[in-house]
Formats: sequence, C-alpha cells, structure tokens
Amino acid sequence: MATTLQFIHSYWAYLVLLIILLATFNALAGFFSKREYGAKDFRISLFALIVTHIQVLIGLILYFVSPWGLQKISNLGMGAVMKDSNARLFAVEHPLVMILAVVFITIGYSKHKKKLLSSGKFKTLAIFYTIALVLVLSRIPWGQWF
Repeated sequence: MATTLQFIHSYWAYLVLLIILLATFNALAGFFSKREYGAKDFRISLFALIVTHIQVLIGLILYFVSPWGLQKISNLGMGAVMKDSNARLFAVEHPLVMILAVVFITIGYSKHKKKLLSSGKFKTLAIFYTIALVLVLSRIPWGQWF
C-alpha cells in the first residue's frame, strides 16, 4: 500500500507544482496588468486549492503508513531523525512545510473571495500563493524527484 501511495503522491506532485505555478503567475499577471478578475481566474485559483488539498491528504496517509514518516520517528527516536538530514527531510521538514503551504493557499483563497475589487483579489492571491510556491519549492526532495 505504501508503494502505491508513494507512486501516486510522487506523480500527483507534478500536477500540483504545475497548477501552483500557473495560479501564482496568473495572480501576479492579473495584479500587475490591472485586468478584471474573471471566471477563468477563479477556476485557476480554485483548482490550485483542490489539487493541493488532495495532495496533502495523500501525503498524510503516506506519512502514517510509510517507513519514512512516523515509523522512522518511532523506530529511531526524534533525536536520531533530526541528526540525519535525509530522515529529517522526509519525517519532519517535508510534511510540515507542505502543510504550511496548503494553509497559505487556503487562507489566500478564502481571503480573496471577500475582496470586492479585482486588484484586491489578485493581490491577495499573489501574496499567499507566492509564499506557498516558495515553501513547496524549498522542500521538494529534488534528489529523488528526477
């Protein structure tokens, strides 16, 4: 089961990264070009929200069933995990930072809906989605991704 979830989590991540990039650049372009916020912009930001939430659910399940997540901490202890950079990445840093990224996307999406003007909507999305994108890029296990 863990192998199948790992496969899904790894390949879904490509879609997540692509959509977060698209949503971030769309929000930045909309803000700087001062265009009107439309249905396409809403769908892009919503799709980013949906795919990231699906990814975090898959990741949380994987965290509890895979030998690299909670089992690694249980077997080695937190002190040993924190001393091993690879174990720390998979058991602590990656899950924590990715959850934070999804929280930023969720907050940005929720806050943008309350804005009345297009510039406010794009600005809110641009800020929160950019922070999320930086967080995601900082903790992707690049060595195993390619």
